[in-house]
Amino acid sequence: MVNYLFIINRLQGAKLSYLTLLAAIFSFVAPALQSQNTSYAYVEEVDPLEGINRDIHSFNELADTYILKPLAMSYREVTHDAIEDSISRIFDNLQEVGSAVNNLAQGKGYASTKNTGRFVVNSTVGLLGVFDVAEKIGIEKEDPEDFGQTLATWGVGSGPYIVLPFLGPSTLRDAPSRFVDRYFQPQAYLDDIGARNGVQILDITSTRARLLDFEESIPEEDPYSFIRDIYLQQREYQIRDGQVVDDFGADGSDDFLD
Repeated sequence: MVNYLFIINRLQGAKLSYLTLLAAIFSFVAPALQSQNTSYAYVEEVDPLEGINRDIHSFNELADTYILKPLAMSYREVTHDAIEDSISRIFDNLQEVGSAVNNLAQGKGYASTKNTGRFVVNSTVGLLGVFDVAEKIGIEKEDPEDFGQTLATWGVGSGPYIVLPFLGPSTLRDAPSRFVDRYFQPQAYLDDIGARNGVQILDITSTRARLLDFEESIPEEDPYSFIRDIYLQQREYQIRDGQVVDDFGADGSDDFLD
């Protein structure tokens, strides 16, 4: 039932605390989203390509059902929890490079310095990120940053919601930003094409395996609308660094989970 819009889009290499945040969003926000008035005007504003997007969403669901989910389940069955966690930390560590660049571009020098420090420490003492040594010495992990968030900081509007084949949900602003983010991934510079593709597949599989526990939170009735609204809210949460006006909660509330 989970469209792997959640997998490749904003969650590549996501740390477990971020996935925990998603679980909280599902638990506390889902009922509100389901009862939210998704009027014709609202859909026309955020999702003018809904017909095409729904078709691509259905295609992605099929691809996930028959390819990615079985792969993730097999991966979980043959991989010990400790090894699975270590692999996740390695990809978290690789993600620090892109976060460092984007934080710097957004004018968040301190966060960029932390990203850089974590990458250096965990890539050396932490054996490429197998161990989060940086956390133990007090360099806490920041939430991941990407070029789409940087463009938003620069004042670029999101544009309409779109669903990409195989890649899942995005917006007109964020979709091309993915290509920029690829240049900030150290694994993209592996000379061996097979090794590079293998690392990418492992990254996707590892992230999909971590999401197996969350897919039951997606309602069977109109999952497309639910995923779209969750994605847009989650994206806003990321762009505003957690400070999002509650569009469906009590008036005057400025905390997304307040």
